[in-house]
Amino acid sequence: MATLTVPAAVPPVAEDCEQLRKAFKGWGTNEKLIISILAHRDAAQRRAIRRAYAEAYGEELLRALNDEIHGKFERAVIQWTLDPAERDAVLANEEARKWHPGGRALVEIACTRTPSQLFAAKQAYHERFKRSLEEDVAAHITGDYRKLLVPLVTVYRYDGPEVNTSLAHSEAKILHGKIHDKAYSDDEIIRILTTRSKAQLLATFNSYNDQFGHPITKDLKADPKDEFLGTLRAIIRCFTCPDRYFEKVIRLALGGMGTDENSLTRIITTRAEVDLKLIKEAYQKRNSVPLERAVAKDTTRDYEDILLALLGAE
Repeated sequence: MATLTVPAAVPPVAEDCEQLRKAFKGWGTNEKLIISILAHRDAAQRRAIRRAYAEAYGEELLRALNDEIHGKFERAVIQWTLDPAERDAVLANEEARKWHPGGRALVEIACTRTPSQLFAAKQAYHERFKRSLEEDVAAHITGDYRKLLVPLVTVYRYDGPEVNTSLAHSEAKILHGKIHDKAYSDDEIIRILTTRSKAQLLATFNSYNDQFGHPITKDLKADPKDEFLGTLRAIIRCFTCPDRYFEKVIRLALGGMGTDENSLTRIITTRAEVDLKLIKEAYQKRNSVPLERAVAKDTTRDYEDILLALLGAE
């Protein structure tokens, strides 16, 4: 399901470090050399390169990259080079501090990672920012969004397959009643969405569909301009159909007035080692255009090159 391509014979870490050092020195930066190495190494290999580079040259690789490359290309390379948990911590911090109601990074991190991955991201957050993610979300986000997002990032969900079908049936009724009353930020809706396991939630959403004849997300489209309803739908779609959720984020990033590079970069860098192949298939099915072609049309130069490399383009 990943699109990351790693060569069959990976060079020694010392050689990768030497080549990266070479890319930074001399007349101008060799961006293509940077891409040829970092965009074709998995998380463990990138971690080893960062460690060896610091030992060999007395400088953090990320600092060297910051000094040598810039703009959206720099953002893509840095996000990709970070450990997955570290990357999630950085993305979560950025969104919490610059919160706006259409933000989706916190929802994605809370709902498409495993419980252990979310826990690792929160540990990385402690180490990097000397605060907890929960306290920053509570400090920077207000109202119904704070009421929803603080427990969403706090929870350590059960990750097993067990399901209580009678509970799913009763909680589907609770959700339907609250949504019918337009009580979208009711404690019961938030309790169910922020505490139940993924398997239990899927059973509840299926029961909702069976009992009321349509998906729960349809009832949450009462006001398409209501961003809080959009956030609830995003949470549900991250659990029920993450590939189609991410496809839509990419489609909107590429389809508006100007490209939303931050969203495009976030999805490609966070999913390239996970399920980007499925997202590409969903994009092709929905738009009748390969995702690589759409990205190439809307991006340029080194930024285009690293995204295409992470998409697995030949």
